[in-house]
Amino acid sequence: MDIVALVALVSAIGCICVAMLLDGGNLGSLLQLPAFIMVIGGTISAVLLQTPFKVFILGLKMLRWIVFPPKDNSKELLADIMDWVRISRRESILALDRVADSQEDPFIKQGLRLVVDGVEPSQIRSVLETMLHTREHHEHLAVEMYEAMGGYAPTVGILGAVLGLITVMANLGDPSKLGAGIATAFVATVYGVGAANLFFLPVGNKLKVLVRWKVRRMDMVMEGLVGIAVMEKPIQLEMRLRSFLDEGEASHAGDGAEEPAAPAGAVPAEQSN
Repeated sequence: MDIVALVALVSAIGCICVAMLLDGGNLGSLLQLPAFIMVIGGTISAVLLQTPFKVFILGLKMLRWIVFPPKDNSKELLADIMDWVRISRRESILALDRVADSQEDPFIKQGLRLVVDGVEPSQIRSVLETMLHTREHHEHLAVEMYEAMGGYAPTVGILGAVLGLITVMANLGDPSKLGAGIATAFVATVYGVGAANLFFLPVGNKLKVLVRWKVRRMDMVMEGLVGIAVMEKPIQLEMRLRSFLDEGEASHAGDGAEEPAAPAGAVPAEQSN
């Protein structure tokens, strides 16, 4: 759970409320149902018009990543790949078939199947790159949905302000209706600008970062599977895959990876003796 994101979201709303209270305002004046329906409903409707429904649903599913982001299991993936290397060398490439059966990620499962089937390394890379780019493309479309909301919301808020002022102008002869119209006008602008800059745009930017991290992990898996297919030296492959980790993770992974890698290097050592 990303506590920082949750705290940031609450603090963004809290800062506005505290500032308004310090300025002598009334928080109740911010609660305007007509303005909320106009801005949020209008923004979602505009996005639904431009976005395929499947992408819209994917975007809603990805929204939970803000508080519950995908687990960054890069170190575990590196350890798994090196285990696959040892299995392929100690037993055979065909032994990876049982490893593929235990995988839940379709990308990893398909990659292992290709290695087991003896597909050319260049073809393995081509197939996995296509799968990677397809998944990345779909997730980026979902991210763009929130960026579009960030663009529409302020404009719809201005539209709400104009409609509120029209109500005011139409009721100049009835002072009792002027307050509601003016409140709706200004609160609609607050909702539009606030929703865009405190929620939609930050959400889109964070999801974009999380998608990039996922792509980086998939890149690491692809390089590892291609390395297994070409029978790349374990130590060389491990060093290359560490470059996909953050600096701190890479050094830690290196310290932990030396111990299990020792048995694989023991054969050449015995031969040299």
